Amino acid sequence: MTPEADDRTPGPPERTASDSSAALPPTPNPYARTYTHGPFTVVEALGEIDLATAGFLAEHLDAATSRPGPDVLVDLRHVGFFDCSGLRELCRADNRARERGGRLRLVSDTPRLQRLMRAAALLHRFPLLARIPEQES
Repeated sequence: MTPEADDRTPGPPERTASDSSAALPPTPNPYARTYTHGPFTVVEALGEIDLATAGFLAEHLDAATSRPGPDVLVDLRHVGFFDCSGLRELCRADNRARERGGRLRLVSDTPRLQRLMRAAALLHRFPLLARIPEQES
């Protein structure tokens, strides 16, 4: 093993096609946490979401979208960096929520994320909410 390999943060276990049938509860990690707020399942992303950390966010998104009719809010207000690896996981989770008759929405009050979504042509798919709604809208 090279010294660089020893310095890497271990990622979450690799997902397989069979993982989609029954998502396990997400493990605690420094990049995401999940909680319930009224009728919503909120997945709060934290820190930097990139190739090395997107899998940790994916664990929480998988669990949040595993039941029928999920209403998921992904809170990105505490994210300092978000790249295409995170976008891939959001799109994957959105597809999964829609397949189960639910929805996935994003919460962000930063112009930076709005620019990213516009540049990726995803702003129409993920209109941004400035805050977590108090009631279902």
